[in-house]
Amino acid sequence: MTENPTGPSHPATGLARVRTLPPWSLLAAGTLLGGLLGGVYGVVQPPEYTATSYVVAVPTAKSDPATATGFAQAYGRVATQLAVLGDAQVWAGVPVTTLKSSVRTETSPDAPMVSITATSTRPDLAADMANAVSRALTRHANDTKDATRVELQQFARATKPSEPSSASPALIGLVGASAGGLLGGLALLARPRRSADASGRPASVPGPALAADTHGQL
Repeated sequence: MTENPTGPSHPATGLARVRTLPPWSLLAAGTLLGGLLGGVYGVVQPPEYTATSYVVAVPTAKSDPATATGFAQAYGRVATQLAVLGDAQVWAGVPVTTLKSSVRTETSPDAPMVSITATSTRPDLAADMANAVSRALTRHANDTKDATRVELQQFARATKPSEPSSASPALIGLVGASAGGLLGGLALLARPRRSADASGRPASVPGPALAADTHGQL
């Protein structure tokens, strides 16, 4: 009994599947997946609130505005140091590590003012942290005002924010869709193309007569 075994049918490889996809499918898949992941992240991630307080350096009778501006720069750098945050944690009701990661300061080279900004998932806590650091910094600065001849005063207290400062889920989803579309476009550029050698035809080999003629000419 003669058997005629047939070779096993090989499933299409991943490379072959990629070649058969229409060009627009990579862009569509990347955009859809990026938008979906961005939207989910925007919904899961809690919104953040930002509150800012301001303190101003005021020169005493024995000083001048330029000196006050210089000290304002220095106060902006020390506002997030342990000496100041150690006092601020008592009024804010949060650990020093939370203040360290949630509070930042900014100064201006043209004005003797320091802005103290705090960020939190709770709007009331954001305002409390900003005001606590502002209060602690003012206290430390005024302990040495006789030597520095500059007094630090509170210019504006931080108020409870009414709206989050973080991006909305819709905006995050849009950014995710844009990033996904970009990755899909890059994948489309790197997509393997069908070449003439991959068409399945065997390479043409010169026949014996042609090979002999060629040898005679040499």
